[in-house]
Amino acid sequence: MGILLQGGYVVDPVQGTVQIADVLIEGNVISRIGHALSTTGHAVRDLRDLYVLPGLIDVHVHLREPGFTNKETIETGTHAAAAGGFSRVCSMPNTSPVTDDPEIVRYIVTEAKRHGYATVHPIAAVTKGSKGEQVTNFRALHDAGAVAFSDDGRGVQSAAMMKEALLQAKTLCVPIAVHAEDELLSGHGVMHEGDVSRALGVQGIPTEAESVMIARDLLLAKATGAHVHICHVSPETAVHAIREAKRQGIHVTAEVAPHHLLLTDQAVKTLGAHAKVNPPLRSEADRTACVQGFLDGTLDIIATDHAPHTQEEKAQTIDKASNGFVGLEISFPLLYTTFVQSGLLTLAQLVMRMSSLPAQLFNLPGGRLQEGGQADLTVIDPYTTRVVNPRLFHSKGRATPFHGKSLVGWPLITYHAGHLVHDIF
Repeated sequence: MGILLQGGYVVDPVQGTVQIADVLIEGNVISRIGHALSTTGHAVRDLRDLYVLPGLIDVHVHLREPGFTNKETIETGTHAAAAGGFSRVCSMPNTSPVTDDPEIVRYIVTEAKRHGYATVHPIAAVTKGSKGEQVTNFRALHDAGAVAFSDDGRGVQSAAMMKEALLQAKTLCVPIAVHAEDELLSGHGVMHEGDVSRALGVQGIPTEAESVMIARDLLLAKATGAHVHICHVSPETAVHAIREAKRQGIHVTAEVAPHHLLLTDQAVKTLGAHAKVNPPLRSEADRTACVQGFLDGTLDIIATDHAPHTQEEKAQTIDKASNGFVGLEISFPLLYTTFVQSGLLTLAQLVMRMSSLPAQLFNLPGGRLQEGGQADLTVIDPYTTRVVNPRLFHSKGRATPFHGKSLVGWPLITYHAGHLVHDIF
């Protein structure tokens, strides 16, 4: 018996269309998409007035396992992904031990399959232990299932090491996902360097700490012809550098996180450590530049940088608290409310930036609804307003600067490989 999703607005992010259609799931695949499909022998779900999207894809999440299972596990992280409408996520390697060994890559893939909420595509470390001293065995890690390489959480400080890594990645046709941070410039900073940091009397992180390393890696990408993917872009200067690099034909792509589009360092005044993240929330001019860069395609895709921590870690003062907060379960309604409802983007354009384009950039399956394709999809309610309530999160992480925000566009139903993994309809 199949599952017939009847009468929803089916979004095709590749064609940029939205049209009423039925979607038939049989087994783990979409067997038919069409009009007035037969209901005989199928379980029917009436999706009138709801949107049916391909399963979303996030190329930058922290699942914390192995090692930091008090913060998050593969099970809780992928459950959170399913609740947010995501069917594929790429996990960052700053685990314990660091994801620098093929056995760890295989463990992550297998553990995600065991729980079944979402597919996990590991990103392996650029250097052993992410210490910046010796490049990992890219081929062995790639053969085990790694889809990209990054020392996220730290920047690769040596230009020579990064060039060697780029040359290895180029042979495998995979990207290096750059955490751009010159540690001598960022120092012991805890938030954006500016009026707010000075008013609070805490050490700031200048925008140059990020932009200088982005400029370096853009030059190395030009020299090697390798694919550089810039993670969580935050300053105006970086947006300008990436835009110019693309104009020159350098193989660079970039992501932006919802919080860098929607918040500034002013949030630290009221939220303290719950607004602490790396790279930090920056000035209004930087936020505006990121929005413009996202709208014009300089910043290609959305990635949440979902970074769960324990409540105790986020309850510290801003100078001692851990960087980051969760985002998987609220990113789509945040962006739908901000960009689609306001008319800045069409729904199909937003879905493209959160599904088909991430799949394309990271050479992943999925990202669109098509007959014969895996049945990864999510159903969105465009009308009902809900308030962000961290107590309802499936993630172990509870910290979010968006606590209490009223949003629309919430995922109601998520199927992964034909299995119902989230349902609040």
